[in-house]
Amino acid sequence: MDDYPLLNLFWTMLWFFLWVMWFFLLFKVITDIFRDHSLGGWGKAGWLILVLVLPYLGVLVYLIARGRSMHERDAKQVQENEQAFRAYVQKAAGPGAGGSSADELHKLAALKDKGDITQEEFDRAKAKLLV
Repeated sequence: MDDYPLLNLFWTMLWFFLWVMWFFLLFKVITDIFRDHSLGGWGKAGWLILVLVLPYLGVLVYLIARGRSMHERDAKQVQENEQAFRAYVQKAAGPGAGGSSADELHKLAALKDKGDITQEEFDRAKAKLLV
């Protein structure tokens, strides 16, 4: 352990961390290039060649030129994923899970007829359903 002081270990870990972060950023940029629907084929090819041939300069230029739209595409992707998830959950829950307004009104009417709820409670619940 005397051959490798603690400061050298720190520097090695720092460089390794930066190296991993660099690859993460490189893959993020390449993914964004292919995800962008506003770029044509030649635009995608040009950015990809720039990023692969001159990686440090290419990624830096890409982030400066298209960083803001990169964030917007990320936000749009998250929103689309969330909508797809909600649609899947609603589909998986089936029609009986949530029920329609008519079904809910029928249940409320049955509760009112049995005397479990008052007319006032029925009217409030009905107003909530119909809004």
